[in-house]
Amino acid sequence: MKLISWNVNGIRACVKKGFLDYFREMDADIFCLQETKLQEGQIEMDLGEEYQQYWNYAEKKGYSGTAIFTKLQPLSVRYGLEEDSEFEGRVITLEFKDWYLVNVYTPNARRDLSRLDYRMEWEVRFLAYIAELETRKPVVLCGDLNVAHQEIDLKNAKSNHGNAGFTSEERSCMTRLLGAGYVDSFRHLYPDRTDVYTWWSFMPKVRERNIGWRIDYFLVSEKLAPAIAAADIHSAVMGSDHCPVLLELKLGDADVNI
Repeated sequence: MKLISWNVNGIRACVKKGFLDYFREMDADIFCLQETKLQEGQIEMDLGEEYQQYWNYAEKKGYSGTAIFTKLQPLSVRYGLEEDSEFEGRVITLEFKDWYLVNVYTPNARRDLSRLDYRMEWEVRFLAYIAELETRKPVVLCGDLNVAHQEIDLKNAKSNHGNAGFTSEERSCMTRLLGAGYVDSFRHLYPDRTDVYTWWSFMPKVRERNIGWRIDYFLVSEKLAPAIAAADIHSAVMGSDHCPVLLELKLGDADVNI
């Protein structure tokens, strides 16, 4: 089973930059988007009859938002963490027979860290939400988590200590999430690989020189780790300041107890 996750930084703009070519080339079973930046009715995505589309729009126009396009029929769909508590369209959860898929766009702490307190409160609720799902079925979690976990996950770690996305608070939240029973699929296969990133600033020559951060992830429940067949970062794919990330799972293997 092939899954793709991509922060498109505005799906309408990304479509004009070749999104559909990449989408069709990948032919993924499930395709997750973050930061779609639109409202209902502002785009018509002709993805073919085999894909079902689920969108979670932010109330604020041109802001945040998530979407999932799936060939697999979910048993249920849930938007947000808690009923009537989310207004930024940051989470979609699909329930399947033996597992959950959670697509998330984690709040940014902002350059001046003015939203760090909100980010920390949100992280507590998000971890509680994931833990509750885990009591019933294993979870595959993907999206823009807005944090580089370790120094290996960004180009200039020393100069970025304390900056948004690399504060001790945000990194500790990621450590707690992994400690709660999750595996970073990319690091599971490539624990020491360097210079592989998923986001680059729009500043001149930054992406060309690969001065980036790895802040987009596929995390899976530990019991699903044996099912990880491939994890990749498609850094050559343009269309956004982020690039797509890929996960392939073999959920039919006999040694995967779900």
